[in-house]
Amino acid sequence: MERVEQLFNALWQDYTQRLCPSAAQVHALLTEDEPLLNDHIALRTFNLPKVGLDKLAAPFIAIGYKPCGQYRFETKKLYAEHFEHPNPEAPKVFISELMVGQCSAQLQQALRELVDQAPEAALRDPSFLYGGRLWDIDSETYEMLAAESEYAGWVAAHGFGANHFTVSINQLEQFTEVRDVNHLLRHNGFAINESGGEVKGDPEVMLEQSSTMADRVAVGFLDGVKHIPGGFYEFAKRYPQADGELYRGFVAASADKIFESTN
Repeated sequence: MERVEQLFNALWQDYTQRLCPSAAQVHALLTEDEPLLNDHIALRTFNLPKVGLDKLAAPFIAIGYKPCGQYRFETKKLYAEHFEHPNPEAPKVFISELMVGQCSAQLQQALRELVDQAPEAALRDPSFLYGGRLWDIDSETYEMLAAESEYAGWVAAHGFGANHFTVSINQLEQFTEVRDVNHLLRHNGFAINESGGEVKGDPEVMLEQSSTMADRVAVGFLDGVKHIPGGFYEFAKRYPQADGELYRGFVAASADKIFESTN
């Protein structure tokens, strides 16, 4: 587990410093006697050969993770997989990629030009997962990408890193319901993602989720700094299956709405 912990610690540092500084406050609000259990993280990329989903999955597979589920988001033009470690305490990993070939010619060309700038050597080191952007981009290109695909704009601007970590509500003593966590966060000034309702999913699909809306963070572009949506914090409650084990997968309809936390 040591290698797993090292990788997730590095991802957490990047996430709280660069993408979602408010996560540290949320973390402090919810921490009880035991350290918070991270249910999963999510990573985003483009399905271009140099940076496709398989490239992001490789460092996790090298430390024991295995692919466990596939998901499609037709309207957002996304494909995703989730990965699990044999140790159930290890966080799950959800990796999505934009199906670039389904987008406009203008978007395809812009993304290919960005990804071409990424040094091959950097992509061979697992640290690229929390290394941010491997290309230069101006704000006009970002705006053009974001207008067609909010997801494309996000990855183009931020590069690689966890767009969210997820608190497992199952291990909390003070809270047993997603709604109660949302209430506490609202009371402390955090905005909750209302897309598809404040709680996505239900006991029937064995997973309930909610999330904060993304922090607005400063991002440097070739022509100056802009404040744009960064990362967000998610909360998940899992329900037991017929065999008594907690459900470990994801629900595409809920994940679809969680993506909108960065809108």
